[in-house]
Formats: sequence, structure tokens, C-alpha cells
Amino acid sequence: MEKRGLTPERLTRAGAELADEVGFDEVTVSALARRCGVKLPSLYSHLKNSDDLRVRIALFALDELADRVADAVAGRAGRDALAAFAEAYRDYAREHPGRYAAARLRLDPETAAASAGVRHAQMARAILRGYGLNEPDATHAVRLLGSVFHGFVSLELAGGFAHSAPDERESWDWIVDSLDALLRSRSGS
Repeated sequence: MEKRGLTPERLTRAGAELADEVGFDEVTVSALARRCGVKLPSLYSHLKNSDDLRVRIALFALDELADRVADAVAGRAGRDALAAFAEAYRDYAREHPGRYAAARLRLDPETAAASAGVRHAQMARAILRGYGLNEPDATHAVRLLGSVFHGFVSLELAGGFAHSAPDERESWDWIVDSLDALLRSRSGS
């Protein structure tokens, strides 16, 4: 990327790509400058510091993931919507492990409230409305889905299932079926 083409958006995208290559924890403004072939001071007119870069990458990843999930669940309901949501989440984490890690970054309350994280919760709640869940069960279910999907994906990315049978796909499908059955059993409770 040539110096005159530097923008916060391009740097954020380059930082997201770097995160996928080296891991989100390794992303710094210095590492990004090396990747872009520019001197470190060139980036400081676009980025405040490494924390600013990391937050930008997190917001970028949340937007990407929300768009992917929205496309996946559009026009679906019940188990079909739940499976599409889960699959989009898992596929994104597997394709973009650094960005996925970025999406887990703890944001300050104001930034979080303006982020695509809100869209994620809204989509989860839309899927859960199809199960007829009332409060507080709907909130418990949002937390359950996030916990199960994140837990499975994190273990899978770390190689936690690599040397055991059955394979991950079979377990993933069993989990989605089990979540669907649980949510149906709680309907209207």
C-alpha cells in the first residue's frame, strides 16, 4: 500500500488481514507499518495508537460477521434459521480467526452500543421469537447461543477436537439439533 493511499479504512482492512495471518494479539501499529511498507509515523495521522487500531479491527469484524449472519438467516425460521446463524458464525471464525478474535474484544460501553454487536443480539432475538420465548428466557437463550457457539468454535480453532471421534461436523450438527430441541421445549415458558 503506497503512502498516499493510506486511509483509516484501508489501514483497518490491512490490520484485519494481518490479524488473520499472525493472530489478533500480535497486531500493533508497528506491525501494520511493516506490513504496509511505510514508516511508523506515517500511520499516526490515521490512527491514534495500537488500541485504536485494535478497536477499529474489532468493529470491522463485527460488521462483517453481522452482514454474513444477516444474509444467512434471511427468510429462514426455526431450526433452519438457528442452523444458518450457527453456520455463518462458525464459518467466519474458521475463515478469519484473527478477525473472529477481534470481534471478541471488550469495547467500552459507548462504542459497544454503536457497534454491530447490537445487530448480532437483534438477529439472535429475531430467531428466538420464532421459538416463542418470553423474557427472561429470551435473554438466557441469547447468552446460551453465544456461549455454546463461541465455546465450540474456540475449542475447534485451538485443535481441541482434532484427534477424537466423532468428527467436529457431527458434533456441531448434534449441538444445533439439541439447541433447537431445548428452545422448542421452552416455548411459551
